Amino acid sequence: MAFVRKDLLGIRDLSSEEIQTILDTAESLREINLREIKKVPTLRGKTVVHLFYEPSTRTRTSFDVAAKRLSADTYSIATSTSSMVKGETFLDTIKNLEAMGPDVFVIRHSASGTPHRIAARTSASVINAGDGMHEHPSQALLDMLTIRQKRGRLEGLNVLIVGDIAHSRVARSNIWGLTKMGAHVTLCAPPTLLPAEAASLPVRVSHQLDTVLGAADVIMVLRLQKERQGQGLLPSLREYAVFYGLDRKKLEKARDDVLIMHPGPMNRGVEISPDVADGPHSVILDQVANGVAVRMALLYLLVHREVPPVRG
Repeated sequence: MAFVRKDLLGIRDLSSEEIQTILDTAESLREINLREIKKVPTLRGKTVVHLFYEPSTRTRTSFDVAAKRLSADTYSIATSTSSMVKGETFLDTIKNLEAMGPDVFVIRHSASGTPHRIAARTSASVINAGDGMHEHPSQALLDMLTIRQKRGRLEGLNVLIVGDIAHSRVARSNIWGLTKMGAHVTLCAPPTLLPAEAASLPVRVSHQLDTVLGAADVIMVLRLQKERQGQGLLPSLREYAVFYGLDRKKLEKARDDVLIMHPGPMNRGVEISPDVADGPHSVILDQVANGVAVRMALLYLLVHREVPPVRG
């Protein structure tokens, strides 16, 4: 199908057909990352501006790598190096940058809804690289691409999401994306780390990790987001690790072919043990690699508003 969206702001408003188009496009572009010379002229003459007002390693770097592999010009701006430290508003920053003629803004911001507000005020395409506790659509897309590569499908799979779901934009995007594609999602967390709207989401909910491990085809472990949490949500990190941390002993209750995922960064020894993170079930580095392909696909589709031709 044709891809006609100007922006990519979240997974919730995408159709299953649009998700399929993005994943298929990413799969076709993934081959570029395996070449000796990892560059094609697809976005030559186009400009991508990265506006990251929260810390990021994987997302920021992979968007930059993705744009450069498609031959786009890229520029990165952070709070500490922008005129916002002098009092300029974020919207004024956008308007001044827009006057320079960029084609795409990639935005990460601590305030939920910021990419949506900017998209309504600029003619450039906007990609949400994570907004507050709302969504992180490109992470969910790379997660779905990884699962599809390893299992051949998404439909009918049981995906268990474990951890700090209340503060996770990754979890929200994955819930919408996976369920739209026919997967079954179970959330597992202490009651204090579940979102208030959990009962209205298309998911199952559990508070006991041991009871839901055996049915999972995929276990997606989330980081404890201490920077977003209030006080008193957990007795201690040690107690959390005992009941919800995924270690080798707990993994013995899971399927022999289960996939272990984590969006990063990891708190090793808290939500996941090093031997599990680096073990044979882990596809964490596959997720990172697929992040480049997915972000290449998003840039291509938003700039050209078409599906690339099939490669021979």
